[in-house]
Amino acid sequence: MGQWYCKAGTVRPVAGLVTMMALTGCLAPAEGDGNMVSRFVGKPSVAGATSQEAQSATISELQSRQSILPPASAYAQVAETVLAANSRTAEAELRAARLRAEAASKNWLPKIGPNISLSSLSEVVATIFVEQVLFDHGRLKAERRFAKADVEVAAVGLAEDSNTRVETALRLYLDVQEGRALAALHQASLKDMRQFEWIMQERVKGGVSDPSDLSVLRQKLGEIGSDLTEAEETSSTAMAELNAMSASPLGALEGGGSLAVSSAVARPLAMLRAEAERDRDVAQAQVDRAGLLPGLTASGTAGSSSSGPDLTLGGGELLGLGTGANLKAIAMEKDAANRRVAQAEEDSNRALRRLEAQIVALDRQARDAVRLSQQAKTNLDLFQRQYDAGQRQVMDVVGVYETYAQRRSLAISRKYELDRARIELARHLGVLADGGDV
Repeated sequence: MGQWYCKAGTVRPVAGLVTMMALTGCLAPAEGDGNMVSRFVGKPSVAGATSQEAQSATISELQSRQSILPPASAYAQVAETVLAANSRTAEAELRAARLRAEAASKNWLPKIGPNISLSSLSEVVATIFVEQVLFDHGRLKAERRFAKADVEVAAVGLAEDSNTRVETALRLYLDVQEGRALAALHQASLKDMRQFEWIMQERVKGGVSDPSDLSVLRQKLGEIGSDLTEAEETSSTAMAELNAMSASPLGALEGGGSLAVSSAVARPLAMLRAEAERDRDVAQAQVDRAGLLPGLTASGTAGSSSSGPDLTLGGGELLGLGTGANLKAIAMEKDAANRRVAQAEEDSNRALRRLEAQIVALDRQARDAVRLSQQAKTNLDLFQRQYDAGQRQVMDVVGVYETYAQRRSLAISRKYELDRARIELARHLGVLADGGDV
């Protein structure tokens, strides 16, 4: 028999509390019963999460995801560095959701609180009030489901936050690399065009060529110099922004790595979020429905004036003419939640198909750009030999060289556009960071 010690030298039995605890154990149904109050079956795991978290298909799927970034590559180093510097606001939200779920896991237990009243002008009565819900139309169980789904929504949010951060960093890194590649190309073009300018200048001095050709060459030199400055500024700006979000400077990092991603590797994060939010919305609808209906509660007091358990039927809102409509509206929330999942699936599939088609197109365009730049180089070599043999004018060679430089610039741009599209697809699928590390 449990006992409460209310004041020194006085022992008060609390048979009412023991009776209510016994009723809780007797009335605890199977987990599938939605009306009775049931115990929370989860126990803490070694990882610190409850067993319901461990059993969550959503969280298990998130934890099993592997990053598509090649290990030890420059891409992987960028991802590791920016994640190390992440403020991880979403992680704090996940921790808060887990604490709320832990609190909700104990909502089937009796609620205990002090009850102090003035019984007369000379005596204060202090008691302990105990209340146990016996029948609640599944409200407490729905609250536990809501807390569990809230943890899943927060977990998906953390995965989205981490993958978006890595995508942003990789895009900046690609801007840096593209800017450096274009700057190197413009630097080489500037050097070659200055050689053509010197030749044309000597020809103009000798009266062989028209001065207008020299003016055109100098204009082209100015355009190349402007492109060079723009590429260098783009690269330095992107590097400054990347360093601002990194745990350590990345200015010395070079190269990248091959990226291979397919929509078959994982389900989109948007789908996981929609499903978790659906479960949370349905649980909230069940809580709202139970709030409109009366339940059965046992209560009692223990202290200087004890009372046995009392059964109370009530707790819901007062029934009115609109109660039926409210119940129907709550029931419709389940259908609305399922429709939101279907819409999210459609939107995700559209995004996947668009990105896949874009990757295929950019891959073809990148290969075509490389092939055309090679052909342009072949033409340039031919014109150079013809110029050396006196069969071509300087401006003929300059025109072909300009075409060759443009083709090389396009090949560089297509290469990085392809990598950006693959990174966007990987972010959509949530595979830019290992789920276990996140």
